[in-house]
Amino acid sequence: MQTSPSSPAPSAWKDIDDPDEEIWVYGYGSLMWRPGFRHAETAPARLAGYARSFCIWSEHHRGTPERRGLVLGLASVADRVCEGRSFRVRPEDWPETAAYLEERELRGYAYRPARLPVALADGRTVAARCFVADPTHPHFAGDIAPDEAARIILLARGEAGLNRDYLINTIQSLEDHGYHEPHLHDLLTRVKRLTGELDVGAGI
Repeated sequence: MQTSPSSPAPSAWKDIDDPDEEIWVYGYGSLMWRPGFRHAETAPARLAGYARSFCIWSEHHRGTPERRGLVLGLASVADRVCEGRSFRVRPEDWPETAAYLEERELRGYAYRPARLPVALADGRTVAARCFVADPTHPHFAGDIAPDEAARIILLARGEAGLNRDYLINTIQSLEDHGYHEPHLHDLLTRVKRLTGELDVGAGI
């Protein structure tokens, strides 16, 4: 059944939608290279006051309830800027897109929907829908010391595979799209050190 432009968005978005605005969605992780929804325009975007970090527990995809893994979240950090991509969605596509994003991002993870100002590469500032880490959620891991995060990532495995592969693939995908994250490289270096790769030259 085709959805009309006036159809309501899912409940998760009802308090942050503004029918008078253009609809933009901000991605900081896999949404950048695999959005999965129709969009009319995309552009590099910068979000001030937030940063990508391994601050979300994963008990299924990259870990188990007994040995949890860590995945990326968009954490509030006052002096940081997160580089990502924004996607403009046509109003007639928004109900379907909103439902898709809610299913993809909100089931079982410590995220909450938000509408935040992002700066596009062409100088425009738009209000973008995005998902930020929810500190009140039981799967919110918070700011874990790098050495401890590396140990967790090295040991965890879930339905989608090794947690360390998630880290490696994330860094590679970010760099393929022109984004360099020194703190993620530092985390990978710590994982490699735990495996002995930096000492003996073996792979992980």
